[in-house]
Amino acid sequence: MQSNSSQPALNGSFLHSDPYGTGSLASLSTLDPPLLEPAIIKHSGNNSQSQRTSDQRVEALRQTLERHRGDRHLVILQDFPDPDALSCGWAYKLIAEPYDIQVEIIYAGTLSHQENIALVKLTGLPVQRCTVQTLKTKDLSGYQGCVFIDNQGTTSQLLPLVQQSELPVIAVIDHHSPQSNLNAEFVDIRPQARATATIFTQYLQAGLLTLDGSVSQHVKCTTALIHGLRSDTNSLMQAKEEDFLAAAYLSRFYDPQLLNAVLQAARSKRVMDVIERSLRNRTVQNSFSIAGVGYLRYDDRDAIPQAADFLVTEENVHTAVVYGILHDEDKEVEIVVGSLRTNKITLDPDEFIKEAFGQDAYGRYFGGGRFTAGGFEIPMGFLGGFNENAEFAKIKWDVFDAQVKQKLLRLVSPADSIRTS
Repeated sequence: MQSNSSQPALNGSFLHSDPYGTGSLASLSTLDPPLLEPAIIKHSGNNSQSQRTSDQRVEALRQTLERHRGDRHLVILQDFPDPDALSCGWAYKLIAEPYDIQVEIIYAGTLSHQENIALVKLTGLPVQRCTVQTLKTKDLSGYQGCVFIDNQGTTSQLLPLVQQSELPVIAVIDHHSPQSNLNAEFVDIRPQARATATIFTQYLQAGLLTLDGSVSQHVKCTTALIHGLRSDTNSLMQAKEEDFLAAAYLSRFYDPQLLNAVLQAARSKRVMDVIERSLRNRTVQNSFSIAGVGYLRYDDRDAIPQAADFLVTEENVHTAVVYGILHDEDKEVEIVVGSLRTNKITLDPDEFIKEAFGQDAYGRYFGGGRFTAGGFEIPMGFLGGFNENAEFAKIKWDVFDAQVKQKLLRLVSPADSIRTS
C-alpha cells in the first residue's frame, strides 16, 4: 500500500514463473566489507548458504545496535499499521533494550481494523499515533535516528518530515518489494518472505533477544508476532517452511487465549456496510471482481481491505480490487485508497498495481504489494476536500470511479477497456 521511486522497470506483464516477482537487490550501506551481501535473501535450496546469509544479517544488525548504544530511535510504521507491522515494531523495541536504546513506535494514520484495535488494547502494545502536525511540533533533536519496519517510507506521511529534519535512517526491515532509496545504515528487505514477523522471529532465534516465558512483555510480543505472521500468510495457508518454523518457535512463548481474544473481535456495523456496498457495486470480468464503495471516513480505511478479502471468496473470482475515497475531516483532504487481494499464484500484486496506476510526477509509484495482496493511494489534489454540494460530490465520485475502473480494465480486459475509453 506503498508510492515507490526505485522499482525496476516493468516488462508489461504481471504473469511470471517466480511467485514473488522480484528482480532487484536492495543494497547495504556503511557496513564492513565482509557483510556486504544482498539484503534480499534468495532461498535457492542451498540451506547452508541461506543460513550463512541469514547469520550475516543478524550479525550486521547486532553491530548496528551496538554502534547506537544509548540512542533514542523512532520506529515509523505505515500510516495504517497491520498486525505484522505492529508486532515487529514491538519486537525491535525489545531487541534494542539491552543496548540501552529507547524506542518510540509511531504511525500517522489510524487503527480502524477491529483486530488491530483489539491487539493494541489487549496486549498493551506500545504504539502511538503521531500525525504530521504532531511531528512538526516535535523536537527531533533528541533522537539519533529512525527505523522503518514493514514499510520503506512510501506509505508513511511522516517520511518527508523525517527527511527534512535530516534524521538518520538506522534501519529498514521489510518483506515488500524494494520501494525507495532510503539511505539506511542497515537494510534487510526480503520480498520472498511472507511476513516481516518471520524475519524478526529469526532475529530472536539467533539470540538477539533471549525470550523468557515468565516475562509478560515477551509473552505478549510473541503473541502479537504469531498474529502478524498468521495475518500475512492468510492463516498460514500461504506460509513457507521458514514461516512454519518461526511459528513453531513462537509457540513456546505465546498466549493462545490472548490470541483467541484478539481474533474474536467483532466487525463494526460500518465495516459491514462497506462490505455490503462492495457486493452491490462490484463488476466481475475475467475472474476479477472490481468494486468502488464511494466515500468513507478516514477512520474506516481498513474496511476496504476487509471488503476485498470478502469479495475474493466468491465463486469463479481469483482477484478482488476494492477502492473508495477517504475523507480526512481534520485536514479536509481526500485520497483514493484501494486494496487488492488474489489467490492466483501467477499474478504479482506489486507489478499489477504499478502497471495499472503508474507513477506521480516525482517518479513514485501510487501503490505496490506482496505475494497475495497489494494496495494503492492516489491523492486527489485540487479536487480533494470537503464540499456540501451533494450533486458535485456525486459527480466527483463518478469521475474517479470511472478512471480507476478504466485503468484496471486496461489490464484485466483490454478489449472492453478500449471500447469504453
